[in-house]
Parts: sequence; structure tokens; C-alpha cells
Amino acid sequence: MTDANKQAALDYHAYPIPGKLSVELTKSTASARDLALAYSPGVAEPVREIARDAENAYRYTGKGNLVAVISDGSAILGLGNLGPLASKPVMEGKGVLFKCFAGINSVDVEVDAETPQEFIDTVARIADTWGGINLEDIKAPECFEIEKALIERCKVPVFHDDQHGTAIVTAAGMLNALEIAGKRIEDVKIVCLGAGAAAIACMRLLISCGAKAENLVMLDRRGVIHTEREGINEYKAEFARDTDMRTLDDAIDGADVFIGLSGPGLVSADHVKKMAADPIIFACTNPDPEIHPDVARGARPDVIMATGRSDFPNQVNNVLGFPFIFRGALDVRATRINEAMKLAAVHALKDLAREPVPEEVLNAYEGREMSFGRDYIIPTPVDVRLLERVSSAVAQAAVDSGVARKPYPAHYPLKTIDNVYGG
Repeated sequence: MTDANKQAALDYHAYPIPGKLSVELTKSTASARDLALAYSPGVAEPVREIARDAENAYRYTGKGNLVAVISDGSAILGLGNLGPLASKPVMEGKGVLFKCFAGINSVDVEVDAETPQEFIDTVARIADTWGGINLEDIKAPECFEIEKALIERCKVPVFHDDQHGTAIVTAAGMLNALEIAGKRIEDVKIVCLGAGAAAIACMRLLISCGAKAENLVMLDRRGVIHTEREGINEYKAEFARDTDMRTLDDAIDGADVFIGLSGPGLVSADHVKKMAADPIIFACTNPDPEIHPDVARGARPDVIMATGRSDFPNQVNNVLGFPFIFRGALDVRATRINEAMKLAAVHALKDLAREPVPEEVLNAYEGREMSFGRDYIIPTPVDVRLLERVSSAVAQAAVDSGVARKPYPAHYPLKTIDNVYGG
């Protein structure tokens, strides 16, 4: 960032009021009677009803439309482990996106925990406060242990977006890219550079979509993860291959797909030239990808390219997923976000990209050409259809897979979000 942009970012967060979110009233407080209903003595009545039946918390409080965005600050954006408090602007920012895109209220919670178990215990004890929990910016491999334990212990859906949000958007774009390239997911050789939370979640979800584990090669800082390597954790071991390949140069030779969730500039034009016909490259490191799109296209004009950046076509952006996944989960009061719901989101995103793009979306991108093809395999974040398509698909999948506590809404999406309060 330039000095001017840095100052603009600081000023944005500081003025006219520090922070990006505030609390608003949903009921009148204009009279003494209003205040008596809002607090004592009127508040005693919903207290009794919730004590009688915990589900009444969804009817009489904002729980059903409230998500906690929780972090320990151990993996903040691309900045690393800067501690819980430093993560607060990011968690507030996530709350802005929840509200802006899906009408979901949120609260940020920064947990100062020495161990994963301390974090798990802290969150589990207060989890019933909210309708859902979005885990954020927690480093691997601890994030896997934390999410798994909280899913088991909490009665509300728990979702680590750094893992699953990235995976869902990547999988949707990948299915479309493979369709355009005329390739089948079960046949393609996939190389993943990176072995952190997002990379492992991406590979797991692609396998759920039909990719063959034996066709995947994963690399970390030490090179190819193979069965003869020592000192790899259980999550990396899941993707260890019995292979002679050791380097990226080895692995990318003849590959159909490259997925980068690692670091900037790690892939060269020569690497791209070694890939199979119609290579698919998802270089997702931000702000500087593993290879610049212009370099990739210069090496291979037939490449289908996606990045994490908004200034190039085919942006892999988590905001395409998490607001609408939680919206669908909340609307049917799901107890968890399961694999069926994730796959429903994948296919909703995939299918939406194949439809004609509305005029208002084209206008938002100043007339950029957008139609299903090499430069448009993923919908854009400003597409207003996302709320209906993704949320409804997730809600229906929750009902069908047995994790919903409310029936699928008769008219979806609702014009308001009143249904989440138990109406």
C-alpha cells in the first residue's frame, strides 16, 4: 500500500466513530411503558419462557440472527500471529460483510488462549449465546482440532471460514473451469501448493466433488508430501503420496490443475508451460498471487486463471460463501453446517455462474464482459442473486440431511429475516 492508502485505511477505521459496527435498537423505548417491557418487570416473562423451553430464545431474543466471529489472532490475514486484539479490525470487518450481504447481526470475540483446549473450553461455555459461530484467522493445524471439538460440543453451527469458505468457492469455480476445459474431475491431476487450513479443506472438498485422492499432489515448504517423509502432522499425512516426485517442478509436469494457497511468486512461466493442455490455475495468495495472470497467460494462452484479487477476472472470494451459508443455516435453525450443505453451496455458485449476468452487475463492473467462459467461472460478490440461490440451497440441504430444527421456508428468500425469531 502507498502511504496515502495506508492513511486512508486508518482514517476509515478511526472516523467519524472508531470501528465499523454499532448496536441498534429493534423496539421502541419512547415511553415509561416501553422501558418497563424492555427491562424490569416485563423482561421476566421471556426469561420464564426460555427457562421452560430453550428454543424460545429464538422467539424472544436476537439469538437466531446473531453470529459470533471468533479468533485467537494466530493467523491474521497474511500478517501472521499478531495476537487476539490485533485481529479485532478483521473480525469487525467480517461482521460488516455478514450484515451487508445477508442481514446477519454479529459480534466479534477475541480469545486470549494459551492452548487449543483453552480456546475450545472458552468458546464452548458461551456458544449458546449465538445462533452460529464463525471461526476466523486461527492457524493450522490447531484450527482443525478446534473446529472439530466445537462442532461436537456446541448446539449451534460452527464454521471455520478460512477452511471451508475458500474451499467452497474454489470447488465451484473448479467445476466450471473443468467443464470449459472439457475435462472430468475424476480424471485430472491436481497439484496443490500449500498445506495449511484452506489447502487441506480445498482438497477434501474436491474429493467430495469427485476428484480422486491418488490424483492429488500436495506440497508444503519442504516440497512434495510423500509417504517416506518424516515429521508431517496427521492432516498433511492424509495427502501423502507414494511417489518419486519431490519438487514443484516434478509435480507440475503434466498437471491439469494447479491450486496455490502458499505465497507470492512461487510459480514461474516455465512451470506453467509444463502443464497439460488447457491448464487451470487458481493462484489464490493475496495480494500477490503465486503467478501473475499476465505471466501465466503469456506462457500459456489456453490457461484458465483465477486469483484472490478483485482486479482480475475469476476472483476466489469467501464473501461469495459464508454470509449465505450462515443465512441458510440460521433460517432453518441448523445444528451444524455439514458436508451436504457445503456441497449445496458449491453447486449453487457453480450453476449461478452459468446464467446470464444481470445488467446491474455489469454496471457495477463498468461494463466488463461477463458470460460463462474462461474469464467468468465464478459469480461476482455484487450479484444480488447470491442471497436467494446459495442460502436456499444450503437451507434445503440442512433439511434434507436432518440437521435442521425448522422446516424449509415456504417462500424463500423471505422479504425480511423475521422468520429467524421463531415466527
